[in-house]
Amino acid sequence: MKTAVLKDQSKKLYIEDMLIPKPDKNELLIKVAACGLCHTDLHYLDHGVSTFKKPPVILGHEATGIVMSGGEVFKEGDRVLLPPVFTCGNCKFCLSERENICQNMIMLGNSIDGAFAQFIKVPEKDVMLLPDEIPLEEGCIIADAISTPYHAVINRAKVKPSERVIVFGCGGVGINVVQICAMLKAEVIACDIDNKKLDIAKELGAALTINPAEVELKEFLKQNGGLVDVAFEVIGKPETIEAAFKTLNKAGRLCVIGYTNQEIKINPAKIMFFEQEILGSIGCRPSDFPKIFDLIKDKKINLDKLVSNKYKLDEINLAFEELRDSKVLRNIVLPNV
Repeated sequence: MKTAVLKDQSKKLYIEDMLIPKPDKNELLIKVAACGLCHTDLHYLDHGVSTFKKPPVILGHEATGIVMSGGEVFKEGDRVLLPPVFTCGNCKFCLSERENICQNMIMLGNSIDGAFAQFIKVPEKDVMLLPDEIPLEEGCIIADAISTPYHAVINRAKVKPSERVIVFGCGGVGINVVQICAMLKAEVIACDIDNKKLDIAKELGAALTINPAEVELKEFLKQNGGLVDVAFEVIGKPETIEAAFKTLNKAGRLCVIGYTNQEIKINPAKIMFFEQEILGSIGCRPSDFPKIFDLIKDKKINLDKLVSNKYKLDEINLAFEELRDSKVLRNIVLPNV
């Protein structure tokens, strides 16, 4: 089978032929239909972030596919979604409905080989049946680009109708923070330095948009309703995390979704005096995926504007170059095309 492999720090993946994996007991063999390209992959490629499985490793954690060998629950031909994280079900986090931070989590395309490949084997217990109403190719981005924002907005920040929300970063994940907050009838301010992404944010429900490269943020907020109840940082830079914190009103919540391992400077006196909160958010609980499927089927979450381009697997480095240059929201690869 054809695969796209991370081998070194050359900022590219290598197309290689490998044997089709043989599923063990309680595993399924999946023919990969589509896999999304994520900024997490760019952390491995460009920023020196290590995968748990030492290279060579197949990346890709946002996938849909077709079951090729049946199991106890799934049968051959079933359309399925693969979650990015496989959970143990037994640790204290799994048992307290926080499976997304499972003590023993296995991450696709990190701990084990991922879905930038024609075939993949995965534990049957973690696979999810994809409703027929959801397109197989575009549906792959539900695994991360939609589920991660859903968890952040619903479970972590707990956004309420009529709250003022600002979203720093309107890329593949941030744009869905915008549309899910708008779905909840919050007043959403989309913040990005790319005006094309801000235009999409408007179409997906943003009440206001700001390009901080063109307009001073503090003055913009002063003229447009003041400080916010909830700020989301979906970029992963110290300066934007600090800027997001400064937009908070009393009792405000900052939810950090973007990844950085650099230190930030935040005034703890504000957290105490104003009873503010800083929350982290990663991934999504398995129990939330059926709710997300229903929202998409009911047209409350829009898939149509989210996938920018589709590529063959051997074109994956071009697809990553577009993501790297912030030209797209989400590219996907189709390994079997």
